[in-house]
Amino acid sequence: MDPIYVTKASGGQEPFSDEKLRQSIILSGVPEHLRDAAFGYVKGLSHAGITTEQIYKHIGAFLSSSRLPRIRHNLKRALFEFGPTGFPFEKFIGAILSRDGFSVQTDVILTGRCVTHELDVIAVKENTHILIECKFHNQPGARTGIKVAMYTWARFHDLSQKQSMQNDGHKFHEIWLVTNTKCTTDAIAYANCMGVKIVSWGYPDTGNLAQRIEQKKLYPVTCLSSIKTYHKKLLIDQGIVLCKDLLGNGVAFKLLNLKNEEEEALKREIESL
Repeated sequence: MDPIYVTKASGGQEPFSDEKLRQSIILSGVPEHLRDAAFGYVKGLSHAGITTEQIYKHIGAFLSSSRLPRIRHNLKRALFEFGPTGFPFEKFIGAILSRDGFSVQTDVILTGRCVTHELDVIAVKENTHILIECKFHNQPGARTGIKVAMYTWARFHDLSQKQSMQNDGHKFHEIWLVTNTKCTTDAIAYANCMGVKIVSWGYPDTGNLAQRIEQKKLYPVTCLSSIKTYHKKLLIDQGIVLCKDLLGNGVAFKLLNLKNEEEEALKREIESL
């Protein structure tokens, strides 16, 4: 039997992989006891030329038929809704790290040895200062390439050359590159060689972005289906990027100006997360 090829969002093709399908099912939030059933369901519908979008929809159909919340499955798409600028994504990453015990600053300007830098996120924990470069993409299929990894390292290097109190006491010990999509193999190879920690959608195997969100249920407000897009923008503009930060926030609910039944539906959806 000829191998089945899958058409990716970028337009390229690759052989159908059982391992990748199982990984997609895990990232979609399918409970462990249902993963084999989900795998059989999606694989049974696979055909030559099937797209990643179709596979995505098949997993969603399985989730719906199993009466499971689709919020996890929609997580990757919800991150794209932070666009077109990357600023809300930076706030989101900062909020995730803050919930993990880090002291966080976003949108910081510091002077290196050669030039001044606008930094996305600075995270401090147990006297370890981490410089974080956030690379946001608002289109499926986009990947973070080696150029981003290279300028991330160059920024870290320039700032490290000026490790005086002129940098507000920051002596950076680590550099992270965080992105909402995948990185190219060259970007990963360069980062590993130069000591840049990558946190992307599915990399590394442990501690990737999807897992960090899932483990502590730190879902972005863009996941919510019970409010409209302009409601989500209102929340983000007010610095509210996590669903957990919305629940119990009377000021935020007043800002949304929802009808009673709409407000109750929103509360139920957040609580279900």
